[in-house]
Amino acid sequence: MSTSTIVTAGDTAARRSTRRVEPIYYLFLLPSLVLFTLAITVPGIIGIFFSFTDSIGIGEWSFNGLTNYIALFSDPAILQSYLFTFGFSVATVIVVNVAAFLLAVGLTSRIRFKTGLRAIFVIPMVISGIIIAYVFNFLFSNSVPTAAGALGIPFLETSLLANPDFAWIAIVIVTAWQAIPGTLLIYIAGLLSIPGDVYEAADLDGASKTQQLLRITLPLVAGYVVINVILGFKGFLNAYDIIVGLTNGGPGTSTRSVAMTIIAGFNGGDYAYQMANATIFFIVAVLISVLQLSLTRGRNQF
Repeated sequence: MSTSTIVTAGDTAARRSTRRVEPIYYLFLLPSLVLFTLAITVPGIIGIFFSFTDSIGIGEWSFNGLTNYIALFSDPAILQSYLFTFGFSVATVIVVNVAAFLLAVGLTSRIRFKTGLRAIFVIPMVISGIIIAYVFNFLFSNSVPTAAGALGIPFLETSLLANPDFAWIAIVIVTAWQAIPGTLLIYIAGLLSIPGDVYEAADLDGASKTQQLLRITLPLVAGYVVINVILGFKGFLNAYDIIVGLTNGGPGTSTRSVAMTIIAGFNGGDYAYQMANATIFFIVAVLISVLQLSLTRGRNQF
């Protein structure tokens, strides 16, 4: 046997041993896989099955084919909930990412007490969304109108939460207040990964701080921006607790999200109909996840 044959055989054996997964790993994976299957996969399959029926959640039922799905696309309440959810998600993503990025730039610059400030800015992330919503509900319903009356600002003398045209603004503000810290941490990690030599070279070339921000910082953290935008958008699509605490979907149904519509239907006897709605919403979430994977492929090497 030649030396080259021995080397090739050894390389093949090494590659096989590298690719081989120890059985103990599957044993550790099994409990999580079983729990995920029982808690997520099986209920999801059952729900999709019942979306093709006329079930109200209990009692007898019969198949009705695509009736529920066809009705969804002509239901103004469903279309309104999707319109509000997507509009709210886009607006919140913009507010959160702009504010978080500017805060991250400030908290990574040469300022005093930046470590303590970072700790303060992440506090909203650890507070329950429903608690935040109830606190801001009191502020928007009482404190803000009182202050606006004293300052002579007629627009804010009545609660934003009672205005069907502007209630969404209050929801965006509160949701952003809670979401900014998580996005901020990712931006801080991205900014700290940029070598300081790049900025030193830019200083030597006479680049201003604004030019460095636009031509160095933003391009180098572009991958982090994409990740924050996609993850944020996916998260805001599932908005529920903050909206419940602020407006409960009102005034009327002007701020009712898709998640609220689905849950309200479950409680109101529209089980099969809202399961069809949930199935469509699941497909939308999957498509967004596929988009996320395609956009972040090659950029998520932190």
